[in-house]
Amino acid sequence: GINAEYGEFQTFQDYFKQINLSVSVPANMTKPAIRVCITGGAGQIAYSLLLEIASGKVFGADQPVVLHLLDIEPCVPKLQGVVMELEDLALSLVQGVVATADPLVAFKDIDVALLLGAFPRLKGMERKDLLAKNNAIFIEQGAALDKVAKKSVKVVVVGNPCNTNALTCMKNAPSIPPANFTCLTRLDQNRAKAKLASKLGVSVSEIRNVIIWGNHSGTQFPDARHATVMVGGEGKPLTEVLSDDAWVKSEFIETIQQRGAAVIKARGLSSAMSAAKAIGDHIHDWWFGTEEGQWTSMGVVSDGSYNIPEGVIYSFPVTIGSDRSWKIVQGLAQDDFATEQMKATYNELLEEATAAASL
Repeated sequence: GINAEYGEFQTFQDYFKQINLSVSVPANMTKPAIRVCITGGAGQIAYSLLLEIASGKVFGADQPVVLHLLDIEPCVPKLQGVVMELEDLALSLVQGVVATADPLVAFKDIDVALLLGAFPRLKGMERKDLLAKNNAIFIEQGAALDKVAKKSVKVVVVGNPCNTNALTCMKNAPSIPPANFTCLTRLDQNRAKAKLASKLGVSVSEIRNVIIWGNHSGTQFPDARHATVMVGGEGKPLTEVLSDDAWVKSEFIETIQQRGAAVIKARGLSSAMSAAKAIGDHIHDWWFGTEEGQWTSMGVVSDGSYNIPEGVIYSFPVTIGSDRSWKIVQGLAQDDFATEQMKATYNELLEEATAAASL
């Protein structure tokens, strides 16, 4: 059952700034609850993501969670409906909910931070204006994480421009290891896998080790050159199965680079269901590790690998161990085409990072 201890609040808004639901946990559920914060908690991506987490798909069917939902003050009343639905799911894994507009409340003692909330790019807004708006948001959130979150907190930045927002957040949380800050490029990877599977007429699960390099933007480099396809239970290089190199270097790359814009044009809203699935995939792999012989794409702090200078959050192929530490996959051959693509997306990230720093 669910027992709510509401206390006394002066206003409706105060009431929903912090709601703690005490939920009974089955006797066989012995793991301590982890605290997972989702910013933009009243938004459409969060709405899809919450069920993924609450149902056990992300952290496991035996892992209780306390959900922390953060949104801006005008959206706090909307969190009422979200909290009600979480209650009505009647899922025993949900051990509590905190709904608030205060980052210091939302980030208190959390194990995972999924930073979905960001200022959207409005019509007529220049990129520098968008950077300025979001720079302020992620300076505040980084400082709040630094002050009250666990030092082991795993951070996934989704709000765009996510690579640079992650960098800003990381720089403002100096007591948290830089390796704990990542940004989402798994959505791009999932899109790339689906496109290749469609081209070859195989299941998406048969496509492995597609890479997204660089920025989560129109300059990203979706790379199929090191991918494999499972054929008869054996992994074969995709280049042996798909000989259409011209398609790979043109339509494939361009489709993935522009997929987000295509979704917005088609439905009038940005990706939500697929974005939520990708966030769940990202944090699930970070939590449990990647499978032997497979890697995943994550925006992580650059360390000089592949001649990408230090100082940016850049998407690389990574493997993740049972200790939840990631390592950039090394030794992947780069031809002139790949080198050019990887440099172009780095240059954009450098421009963004420089612009953000100047603010």
